[in-house]
Amino acid sequence: MKGKHIGLRKRIGLKLFKSLYDDVVERHELRTLFWECTLRCNLRCRHCGSDCRTDVEERDMPLEDFLHVLDQEVTPHVDPARVLLIFSGGEVLVRSDLEEAGLEVTRRGYTWGMVTNGMALTRERLVRLVDAGLRTISVSFDGFAEEHNYIRQSALSFERARAAIGYIRQYEGLTYDVITCVTPAMVDRLEEWKEFLIGEGITHWRIFSIFPAGRAKRDDTLHLDAEQFRSLMEFIRRTRKEGRITLNYACEGFLGGYEAEVRDHFYMCNAGVSVASIRVNGDISGCTSVRGNYTQGNIYRDSFWDVWQNRFTPFRNREWARKSECAECKVWEFCRGGGMHLRDDDGELMYCHYNMLK
Repeated sequence: MKGKHIGLRKRIGLKLFKSLYDDVVERHELRTLFWECTLRCNLRCRHCGSDCRTDVEERDMPLEDFLHVLDQEVTPHVDPARVLLIFSGGEVLVRSDLEEAGLEVTRRGYTWGMVTNGMALTRERLVRLVDAGLRTISVSFDGFAEEHNYIRQSALSFERARAAIGYIRQYEGLTYDVITCVTPAMVDRLEEWKEFLIGEGITHWRIFSIFPAGRAKRDDTLHLDAEQFRSLMEFIRRTRKEGRITLNYACEGFLGGYEAEVRDHFYMCNAGVSVASIRVNGDISGCTSVRGNYTQGNIYRDSFWDVWQNRFTPFRNREWARKSECAECKVWEFCRGGGMHLRDDDGELMYCHYNMLK
């Protein structure tokens, strides 16, 4: 089937990449560190994997706690210029000390970025954040007003995100992308949405599909069926060939014949390999998309660096995941059981991108 079949040249490329992947896993050099600085949020999105809201019981992590770990457990072992810090949430802009945090990590030699829904990003605050060292930013923009506001459950969210992107585009040195979580309602409007983004002057676009975790697990209006998913892959491949906007599908899962055609690289899950996160409660894990129980330690009782070096076996050796539908899979050597964020607390696969292409 078109898109499912892996041709000989691509299979050779995948095998070569597999050896590179093995080397990256073996070295597991920390390249990206997420700081989940808050679980508070100014929206209540239908697809939120973290179930974030305004009335969370978990308090924000104090900035001094994060900086202590950075100073004592990270900086002595890395070149700060080679590690990207990403502030995430929740919604990071609810923290009034975000500029202070940016200044502190910049002073230590780190580049930092953030992920935002754009609701609270004013022109004035963006100026302060850039002055504090902000160098990369991603903004959620999930479709036209009706579709975006439906997902975000706010009548203001579309225009606020649109305005935020407009402010961001004014900074030539600020790296950014727009993130669209594609729902069934948007599949048939993707060409129209693409033209809208290009008309807005947006140059970098990233697409996700929604997997069944958090609130999204309970909302069938968010999930693509197999035909819609294939249509999405064809759209991304076609758009990339056009070259009018830089578009990538997220690092979500293995995509068979679409590998290296819908994103700039072959699939690999970097969670726990080159990406780590410090959660709001101090838990140490892979990227913040991993919501299952794969915590490897906690900064309040463990050495972050010891955890990073020695306790990420479930992320780096995925043989434990070779079960159920993965047990006899013919592409296991390339997929290794999919992204860690697609595994539930029991290690079962919640969503398989490759099977969606059948």
